[in-house]
Amino acid sequence: MRTRAPALALAAAALLVGCAPGGSAESGGASPGSGGRASAPPSSGAAPSPGVASTARTPEGTLLVADFGSDTVTFVDPARGAIGSVEVGTAPYGLAVGEDGLAWVATAEGVAVVDTRLRRRLGLVPYETETGPVTTGEYRGGGMGVALSPDGTRVYVGVNVPGGNGTLEVVDTASRAVTETVPVGRRPFDVDVSRDGSEVYVTNHDSFDVTVVPADSLTPRRVEVAPYGTEGGLGSWLKPHYAVVRPSDGRLLLPFEGERLVVVDPGTGRSEIEPMTANTHQHGVTTAPDGTLLVVGTGPIDPSSDRGPSLTVRAPDGEERVYPLDGAHEDVAVSDDGRTAYVTGGFTRDGYWNGITVVDLATGDSRRLAAGERPLGIAVL
Repeated sequence: MRTRAPALALAAAALLVGCAPGGSAESGGASPGSGGRASAPPSSGAAPSPGVASTARTPEGTLLVADFGSDTVTFVDPARGAIGSVEVGTAPYGLAVGEDGLAWVATAEGVAVVDTRLRRRLGLVPYETETGPVTTGEYRGGGMGVALSPDGTRVYVGVNVPGGNGTLEVVDTASRAVTETVPVGRRPFDVDVSRDGSEVYVTNHDSFDVTVVPADSLTPRRVEVAPYGTEGGLGSWLKPHYAVVRPSDGRLLLPFEGERLVVVDPGTGRSEIEPMTANTHQHGVTTAPDGTLLVVGTGPIDPSSDRGPSLTVRAPDGEERVYPLDGAHEDVAVSDDGRTAYVTGGFTRDGYWNGITVVDLATGDSRRLAAGERPLGIAVL
């Protein structure tokens, strides 16, 4: 495999120019503290405006996206686009939806609780961690990755502290209050939970690691995940972004650059590396019901040798299909039947767009769907 030294130099320069806090305009950006307005029932059955409950229940198969460029989540019909939004708090990042239809949305202000069936915000759980002023943009403090325990009793949210290490906050879903705070690494992009709920995995972008947290003791353990090394530090692009728990054996899968898939045994901390083929910077991941891995490629970090945005569809045996995408994307969800992927166009850096690409996983055919304001996190309801 080729080396990445030239890319490190390019990335450091890009970090100074395009990655500065607040460096890109926010589409429909909200001012700090703009979330939290009370809901009221609409006067008609029209699509609800932000913060207003719908008179009709949300159909199954509707998409829910976190509008990082605003203070809302948007409900999206996969065929025709947005059908309504609900105010949740400034710059929502990740979201998790339970079997009870409640969505837990990580915003800069706290974890918003949304009734997805009625499209109504029920409350906001403030963080215990001090994150500084409520802001927007790529480096804003507050919640990033978020996940639910399998039994639905706990929400785990990774909280970013600008300029320092973050925390994992544990929210009791019955009391809707933070019960525990656990130290983790820098910028916790993603949070995942083991299938049996016994462990929580926090992917920390800027410290090149995953924090393994037992759900009972909450005693954190660091596992370095750095297949290219840590040279370049915060100026490096070659860091972990998102992980997914492999259904077959509980190992963590973390893609890097369309070149290397790091397979981490969270019990031992040991890693294996498998080759990938997309040759592009990679972010969001998920798995289909049959174990197929889906990976979002955001585009080149070295335009002279890297390929453009794509969606990698990797079968359990390692065989890959790479479908090109039009423009940068961030995260991905898959339909219940495993036939369709929904890829958000929000992206954490410059180059985002306000919509979702819908991809037929059998053929690679795709269409762009206008939806949301810089949508990042996504779930299929």
